[in-house]
Amino acid sequence: MSETATTKINYVEFTSPALEQTQAFFTEAFGWDYVDYGPDYKDIGGAGIGGGIERGALRPPLIVLETDDLDAMLAKVKGAGGKITQEIFTFPGGRRFQFKEPGGTELAVWTQS
Repeated sequence: MSETATTKINYVEFTSPALEQTQAFFTEAFGWDYVDYGPDYKDIGGAGIGGGIERGALRPPLIVLETDDLDAMLAKVKGAGGKITQEIFTFPGGRRFQFKEPGGTELAVWTQS
């Protein structure tokens, strides 16, 4: 990973067992809009930071960091004591992995390439 590589908060992902109701609430309360990625995922627009809502069991919001070198960041996270909870996988728009930092908070890191 180059010394000029950046890793920054880029996205917040919510889960909801009542996706349509959560979407309607966010729209009415905050004026957010959406791009549908199938029946179980909505990409949030107009929130000031990227975000999404995934249909699923409740969990704390997932903070997603963006990097320009995913493989190097995976090695850095492991080296710093992070526990990988989901190995690198591909999704529409990029690749990512998820991990827990030593205090137990789960985060994700993604890249467009």
